[in-house]
Amino acid sequence: MKFLIVGLGSMGKRRIRNLQYLGYNDIIGYDIRPDRNAEAEAKYGIVTYESFDSAFEQNPDALIISTPPDEHSNYILKSIELDLPFLVEASVVDDRYDEIISALGAKDLVGVPSCTMRFHYSTKLIKKLLDEGAIGKVYSYTHECRTYLPDWHTYEDYRDYYVSRRDVGGGRESVPFELEWLQWLLGKVTKIACMKDKVSNLDADIDDVYYLIVECENRVYGSLCIDVLSRVPFRELRIIGEKGNISWDFTKKSVKLYIADGNKWSEFKEPEAIKEGGYVFEDNVYIEEIKYFIGLLQRTEEKIYDFNYDWEVLKLLYLAEKSWDEKKILNVEE
Repeated sequence: MKFLIVGLGSMGKRRIRNLQYLGYNDIIGYDIRPDRNAEAEAKYGIVTYESFDSAFEQNPDALIISTPPDEHSNYILKSIELDLPFLVEASVVDDRYDEIISALGAKDLVGVPSCTMRFHYSTKLIKKLLDEGAIGKVYSYTHECRTYLPDWHTYEDYRDYYVSRRDVGGGRESVPFELEWLQWLLGKVTKIACMKDKVSNLDADIDDVYYLIVECENRVYGSLCIDVLSRVPFRELRIIGEKGNISWDFTKKSVKLYIADGNKWSEFKEPEAIKEGGYVFEDNVYIEEIKYFIGLLQRTEEKIYDFNYDWEVLKLLYLAEKSWDEKKILNVEE
């Protein structure tokens, strides 16, 4: 298979590495920035193009769309028009979703949004524990995701790429990214409330702090805290259940299970990681996601996430922001 990577920024380069790690080396790239094209060619030995039409003329079998979120829909719809299967990165922009869903529904074409955290070793383990009833009925959870925006890409200024812009900025884009997999683990959100603000002196017109309170199916209550201000990054999930607790420390790569009957603790450590310098996230989870996408192309995998679900998650972000504007808890409409 020949893959065309659309957008050669951080995620585009990561997707090239993922494919090459899996033994797929027939890869071409497209970006409007000559410096990014030159970097991708030098680091990964691929051929790149500054024109999408020129890249398409090379007859790729599939696209991976890794542009800034507000550019996703243009390439999604172009892919559908050209009958090219595609994977697109997580979005924070509700842009032409009706048109995308309708166009995909009319074709037998693989076109999927990213759902990276469903492939993480620890989240899959937590899902298994919850499905097996390890801690009985879940009562509540807390999740914190705290990073420092200038450290997201240590090799470039945060003001030079999309995370410094209000509509797609750091903090805001993290809300749907986290809510997607939290709903997968703990149930769909039915009520939501939010506080958000710009509290730092970061040189960016963004809300750098988001606090959400949610009620999920089966009266599971949760809190979600996101900021891009913490000089020490951490990401932690704690789940409270009838029979015990589950906790996950992303930084320590550890899931802990406590069972009250017998006062028993168990710890599960993640396997060795593959990590590129200058990145916060390791590559393992993205490699697993690429395997899934290739499985969809080869018809050996079943689709686990689609644009209907993605749109519903984005609507939660907008509803949360509306709750802040209106200063009240809002119900999620079915």
